[in-house]
Amino acid sequence: MRIRFQSLPLGLALALACAAPAATAAPDAALTQKLVDWRRDLHQHPELGNQETRTADVVATHLRSLGLQPRTGIGPTGVVAVLKGARPGPRIALRADMDALPVTEQTGLPFASTARATYRGQEVGVMHACGHDMHVAILMGVAEALAGMREQLAGEVVFIFQPAEEGPPEPGEVFGARRMLDEGVFDDAKPDAILGLHVWAGLQTGQIGFRSGPSLASADEWSLTITGKQTHGSRPWDGVDPITVGAQVLLATQSMLARQINTVNAPVVLTAGQFQSGVRFNIIPDDARLVGTLRTYDDAVRADVITRFDRIATDYAHAAGATAKLDVVNNAPATVNDPELARRVLPSLQAAVGADNVIEMPLVTVAEDFSQFANVVPGAYFFVGTTPAGQDPATMPINHSPHYAPDEAALAVGVRAMLRTTLDLLGATPPG
Repeated sequence: MRIRFQSLPLGLALALACAAPAATAAPDAALTQKLVDWRRDLHQHPELGNQETRTADVVATHLRSLGLQPRTGIGPTGVVAVLKGARPGPRIALRADMDALPVTEQTGLPFASTARATYRGQEVGVMHACGHDMHVAILMGVAEALAGMREQLAGEVVFIFQPAEEGPPEPGEVFGARRMLDEGVFDDAKPDAILGLHVWAGLQTGQIGFRSGPSLASADEWSLTITGKQTHGSRPWDGVDPITVGAQVLLATQSMLARQINTVNAPVVLTAGQFQSGVRFNIIPDDARLVGTLRTYDDAVRADVITRFDRIATDYAHAAGATAKLDVVNNAPATVNDPELARRVLPSLQAAVGADNVIEMPLVTVAEDFSQFANVVPGAYFFVGTTPAGQDPATMPINHSPHYAPDEAALAVGVRAMLRTTLDLLGATPPG
């Protein structure tokens, strides 16, 4: 089905103002307070990926209160509900991610998280350090607003509350969006388009960040194992030092990016986040393991970098008498905003917050498994600023920081932007 684009008439907005927040205005005071209450409750009770049982129950209970019939247990804690309008029309999916991070909160907020959990064998604090509590509250608010105007809607809205966007707590598990797709989230009817958003410390509250085409990077998790030969640290010539080889390989990959890849046209980031080897100061160990991430925006460039990385590791290891094994797992493809959908979405975002407040985003090297959905149906993904007016975003704690404390005024901005965009894509018309 081809999506029809039509601005929400002012008459409809005014007619619905008492029942739900109008697409052209901020949510009313009652819903605004609900957004804050939901967000603070979720923030105080964060859950890691695939463990969002309480969060899913909060979401499902709210959706049932709106007269919807949510499906639960998808992927494994995801929640999906469909709102059917009074007339036929497009099917638009809206997605929010629910999971928190293994981060110990240091905001000092009165509703700060004190939750603890186990992440990959380590006891950790748990915090909504990326703002997914904001995402869930925003989509709950959008659902309430749209449910209040269902008799005026043409088409359907699919609300998707997704687990494990940050990744499951155990290695080898499938990330949330891919798992929801594998478990049939779109089996009953594929949407015509899907929308997603992310709160972002790099923008002021009231601003929206958006771009057409490539937006967020592909995320690969790589693991490199160098196997050498253990020996006494005082006699390195009797063994093969995997630590030295690992260091040589890591430095060589950075030279490869600087001298072999055209990063002007296709940005690439290759980072090691872990280097693990040995147990004692005077023993050269048998092996070393490096773990890191690769971020790219182009599939061909990604494949080329992985091939070169593998060759570098193999050749350096061979020269030292060691062996190397590189494993690469793609956790999320690049997020690409469908150009045609982006053309339709941009005027809606501008209408929601003002044209001057819609900022063309640069390429962002963070990744999002929203891309899994956007590879199945056309997708559009935008950023909602969370730095209060008068404060410099460059000096604020960013997403994933234990100090990240987004401005709650951004909740209403997110609802307004998502609601306006959804209604325009549905081609909403006045009642009667």
